[in-house]
Amino acid sequence: MSDAFVPVATLDQLDAGEAIDLVAGGVEIALVRDEDGGVHALEDVCSHEEIPLSDGDVEGCTIECWKHGSQFDLVTGRPLQLPAVLPVRVFPVRVDESSGEILVDPTAADDT
Repeated sequence: MSDAFVPVATLDQLDAGEAIDLVAGGVEIALVRDEDGGVHALEDVCSHEEIPLSDGDVEGCTIECWKHGSQFDLVTGRPLQLPAVLPVRVFPVRVDESSGEILVDPTAADDT
């Protein structure tokens, strides 16, 4: 496992069903907390058009781009709804349960 995890937020800064934008290691990331409380990090750009996914709606374990309705799986980054056909990169996330600190490794994207 990589040593490149960097702190990016805390759980109290990210409500369930919410996405925020941030930069970690020079990479634009959408940090998302799904409706069940799971935390995910993915590339903050829709693969269909260069629109920030962090501006989209979170439903279940998906995020929807507000411009054309493309939906992406938060775990795999795979598109679930056209017009996007290419996945977005996802990044490993750790949550320190004692402090609530969220850490992301921006160097270890999963290009599914």
